[in-house]
Amino acid sequence: MPSCSSHLKPVVGMKFDTLQQGISFYENYARVSGFDTRLYSTKKRKSDGKISLKYCVFNKDGFRETPRLQSNSKKKRPITRMGYNARITLKLINDQDNYIIFSFHEGHTHPLTTPNSAHHTKQFRNLTLAHKKYIMDNCRANIGATKSYRLMKEHVGGYQNMAASVTDFKNFQRDIRKHIRGKDAQMLIENFKRKQEMCSSFFFKYEVDDKQHLTRIFWEDAIGRKNYAFLGMSCLSTPPFQ
Repeated sequence: MPSCSSHLKPVVGMKFDTLQQGISFYENYARVSGFDTRLYSTKKRKSDGKISLKYCVFNKDGFRETPRLQSNSKKKRPITRMGYNARITLKLINDQDNYIIFSFHEGHTHPLTTPNSAHHTKQFRNLTLAHKKYIMDNCRANIGATKSYRLMKEHVGGYQNMAASVTDFKNFQRDIRKHIRGKDAQMLIENFKRKQEMCSSFFFKYEVDDKQHLTRIFWEDAIGRKNYAFLGMSCLSTPPFQ
């Protein structure tokens, strides 16, 4: 049985003003007790479409008979659903918009997370703005998510202080690349325009093809111009733009 204060433990008949309040209450109970949750099936009323029943379950609830293959990979995902029954059911009160705890299954059939390993659970993991900026800065320097995670671990004094996992870092970097896909050329041009507004000595010129795809680009800052004045074009066979 999870060990926590009585005022944090769900009780059948407990009433909430909204469905989200009930879900948040169970998630907080799970975080304190040492396990993760996930939202399960939902039932809606046919008359107005309101959610009549909502199940919040332990994240290992249910069964997955065989391991699934990861997308674009031959590696099999581990079986994580073990049939545990820890859960609550939130039910809509018919004549109101409030919800009550209709059922609550408390017991677990496995050891719960210890305080020393609680930082690995989903409830404690959260990418902060500092994390995201660090990943983006390293991405500009061509440093991958895994190495960024290890470097930041050294800065904060250990994995227990990270408040995020290496998977969180990888997922955020994947989302960044997905966001800029097809827009990287335009982002480069906009960046050069901002540089030109800030420094009149900055020069750039670019060309596009018939489909408006960037084909080549040339840029030069104040230092580059001075170097050119001293060295000339002795190292260049032809100018980049005619």
